[in-house]
Amino acid sequence: MAEELNLHSLQPAQPRKDRKRIGRGMGSGKGRYSGRGIKGQKSRSGSHMMPAGFEGGQMPIDMRLPKLRGNTSADAMPIGPFRTSTQPVNLRDLEARFEGGAEVTPDALVTVGLIKNTKIDIKILASGELTKKLSVSAHGFSKTAKDKIEAAGGTVSWLRGEPVEKKPRRSKKKRPDTSDETEATVVEEAPPASADEAPSADEPVEAKPKRSKAKSPVASDETELEIAEEATPASADEAPAE
Repeated sequence: MAEELNLHSLQPAQPRKDRKRIGRGMGSGKGRYSGRGIKGQKSRSGSHMMPAGFEGGQMPIDMRLPKLRGNTSADAMPIGPFRTSTQPVNLRDLEARFEGGAEVTPDALVTVGLIKNTKIDIKILASGELTKKLSVSAHGFSKTAKDKIEAAGGTVSWLRGEPVEKKPRRSKKKRPDTSDETEATVVEEAPPASADEAPSADEPVEAKPKRSKAKSPVASDETELEIAEEATPASADEAPAE
């Protein structure tokens, strides 16, 4: 028979483990160095209270890896000028918590328990169906949610102004570069002089060959000497007597 439960017989369901008693002499098993070994960083006081990500003094991995710029950077969200975090509220929740013709505002969402506070922007998403006519005011709306609210007869109010759609940038088209062969073909194909001389469609058009420019002959030194030696015929008065 089990022993009666009394104050003197109370004990935990699982036996307690005695804590490690260090620095109580060599006979305790944890004396002298108290289980920390000889020297080194781990033997010092405070060595087990390093901050998260500490790698012994070397450059930690979160600083070694490259970061993305803009609002996709992890250290830029959800604070700073690139704040993009919002509280999502779905249409199915508005359908369940509000009556037809009600006005949905951030304070009303806090009252019905859909959000905790109004410190973070609210965005209405389109998950679920909406059959009630509601006047919804929020910081953002998805395109589908906006269409569903207006289809049910409700209205949408942007608390920070309706976003402006950005026009897509036009990419400059590069003109196709004409090759040397195309330019040569265009030069060779000369238009017909007149309608009479124009070739018929059946006759193939022959391309005129290019005329090579004739180079002027260069007189060599020997040729110049021969020309200089040839004297012009003398006149009758200067002719030698026989």
